[in-house]
Amino acid sequence: MFGIVRPCSHRLTEGLKTEWMAHLCGLCLALRSDHGQLARVVTNYDGLIVSVLTEAQAERSTGRRRTAGPCPLRAMRTAPVAQGEGARLAAAVSLVLASAKVRDHVADRDGLLGRKPVAVAARRIARSWDRAGARTGASLGFDTAVLVDAVDRQGGIEALAGPGTSLLTVTEPTETATAAAFAHTAVLAGKPHNAAPLAEAGRLFGRLAHLLDAVEDRETDAASGAWNPLDATGTDLVEARRLADDAVHDIRLALREVDFVDGRLAHVLLAHELTQSVNRSFRTTECGHAHDTEHQASYGPYGQPPQHGGNPYGFPPEPPRPQPRGFFAGCAAFLGLCCTCKMCCADEYEGPWSRKKREGCCNDCDCDCSCCEVCQCCECCECLSCASC
Repeated sequence: MFGIVRPCSHRLTEGLKTEWMAHLCGLCLALRSDHGQLARVVTNYDGLIVSVLTEAQAERSTGRRRTAGPCPLRAMRTAPVAQGEGARLAAAVSLVLASAKVRDHVADRDGLLGRKPVAVAARRIARSWDRAGARTGASLGFDTAVLVDAVDRQGGIEALAGPGTSLLTVTEPTETATAAAFAHTAVLAGKPHNAAPLAEAGRLFGRLAHLLDAVEDRETDAASGAWNPLDATGTDLVEARRLADDAVHDIRLALREVDFVDGRLAHVLLAHELTQSVNRSFRTTECGHAHDTEHQASYGPYGQPPQHGGNPYGFPPEPPRPQPRGFFAGCAAFLGLCCTCKMCCADEYEGPWSRKKREGCCNDCDCDCSCCEVCQCCECCECLSCASC
């Protein structure tokens, strides 16, 4: 639920960190204001990018921020938060896609959702989120039917996929949905000429999100017998990494065509932070296009292979991952994390639904923060690593 773009505080300047938190809180409060308290559980890091893109293209106005009251996620501090059409579009998109996720869990009878009374309640919530997202989208001129259609087509595509099927065939519905959401930010900002490059950036972002989710869940899916696009299509990690690196590179190229008023935060999230997301998912510190040609010739782009058997990609073995929580158990865990401020301030916490380890969004880290943060062009980043910027 929380997305692939999770910037560490050391990689954001203080000003950009404040802006990022303003959009995150703005999405959460837009969900509450338009759709009630329960809707806040669909707040996610990737959804706020829609809000960021809308604001990055628009001329600066005095009404784009408001001061929100104390919140447990901000250690009971007030803060400026984003408001307006960008936050509302992000809320609509998040609701519709979360609704699809709930229906998918119900169909798979995951956890508590395998029990009929719980499944009935979950379907009712999903239908209400669908309607609410559609109403908000319509008020902004955005037809959420394109998102619903993409989700509905996903199951049929997965059922037909097999060895030899292109992985990009499987990721196409996600690409279509995110392309539509990204493109509509240009309409809201009054810059329709930005729609084409933003649609391309959104399409590639959707591909990357789907791909990295498949990489991170591969071992868990194999253990539980769940469907995974990499195993189903016979795509190995080398090819998956190539597709991921190419997607990040092409997102950067698409962003260069966008007419931004202030694109610094959008650039950091969609260029530099996506590189970090790829490295995190593949458990590497460098991109797939290695700098050292001699080293690459000897060991390939993923480093020296293990000397005594084991994973052929050189990844360290991991302990078994805990099983994901069901929808309602995850909601309860989410509320507990909110009330204890762990999402904001903890060194590490367990994701409420996925149970994956996450860093607190305000937690300091030991990362190498020498990379450029706000450069607009990235001409020097030919291999997607920003160490030379």
